[in-house]
Amino acid sequence: MATVLSVSGSPSASSRTNRLLRHLDNRLTAQGHEVIPLDVRTIPAEALLGADFRHPAIVEATALVARADGVVIGTPVYKAAYSGVLKALLDLLPQYALTGKTVLPLATGGSTAHVLAIDYALRPVLSSMGAQHIVQGWFTLDKDIVVGEDGGLTVAPAATEALTQVLDQFSEALGRRPVLAAAS
Repeated sequence: MATVLSVSGSPSASSRTNRLLRHLDNRLTAQGHEVIPLDVRTIPAEALLGADFRHPAIVEATALVARADGVVIGTPVYKAAYSGVLKALLDLLPQYALTGKTVLPLATGGSTAHVLAIDYALRPVLSSMGAQHIVQGWFTLDKDIVVGEDGGLTVAPAATEALTQVLDQFSEALGRRPVLAAAS
């Protein structure tokens, strides 16, 4: 069993990005991984923006990254790049915090014009932080993630299929062979 840190870089608790990540966490857990969610928006702004490396929340986030075998990083795309709150956290982690880690980058956005944000904005940063293996990421359109009145999440079939594939590749890279049916 691998330990996976699932990082939501969304500034909003009710965002599609955050909900999608928590939905995918369930699949990883079902595959036998220990999943630890980290919502960057819960880290105090004064710690992030003041670059307070000694703040307990930053120390804890750094320890969670160090403990993880793999990291899922999800972000909404704003102006063709990952979120500012995610950038603030990545800037405070040690330079090689992702050394030896398997990383799955995920992004959400309103238009296919942002589909390359993972490869051109996020992947270079993750690589510079020493990620051992950055598996194929996936960009999901906002319209393919529907939150019901009951809070339940529905992901369009084509997006579900693609997300299942990248999540299973991530799981395999962590040393587990996926055996479950596609997440719904």
